[in-house]
Amino acid sequence: MKSYFAHESSYIDEGAVIGSGTKIWHFSHVMPGAVIGERCNLGQNVVVMPGTRIGNNVKIQNNVSIYEGVELEDDVFCGPSCVFTNVLNPRSHVSRKHEYRPTLVKRGSSIGANATIVCGVTLGEYAFIGAGAVVTSDVPPYGLMVGVPGRLVGWMCQCGERLHLSAGRAACGVCGATYEESTGALRQTNPSRVKAGAS
Repeated sequence: MKSYFAHESSYIDEGAVIGSGTKIWHFSHVMPGAVIGERCNLGQNVVVMPGTRIGNNVKIQNNVSIYEGVELEDDVFCGPSCVFTNVLNPRSHVSRKHEYRPTLVKRGSSIGANATIVCGVTLGEYAFIGAGAVVTSDVPPYGLMVGVPGRLVGWMCQCGERLHLSAGRAACGVCGATYEESTGALRQTNPSRVKAGAS
């Protein structure tokens, strides 16, 4: 008996690995060699290609394709119709399968609706990509990226609230986590009280 749920209209190919408690909804397709962790939720019309890895408690909203070369760590959120790529200069008549560039989305990151993540970048832990942004370079942990091309405009708490720094320090008014900025990077100085998987 399967330990995950797959809607009758979805396709799960032989050779896909799917963790316990995961739900896969209408018209989605999980291909051979894809690895999906536990307690994930894949919305309608999601495609997970061979060779991809998805961690635990990942939420992928409708109309998202996870292409070969993309890895999503635990607790990642992919908004509706966000876009991943795996080749920088695609041509229909030129095969570039040997030129795939890896994309790593680290633990807790959120990607807004219709955002585009250009291949070859890393989104740091708990990064937050605004709706419609186009990310062309690495994003630091807790970084808030907006615009086309995406630019760093601030910092987000692990719980998803915008941080307001004063003298290089910030405290989240919602969860109480504290942060410190140094040389263009942010680090947490005490843990959030928000537990992963609580939402």
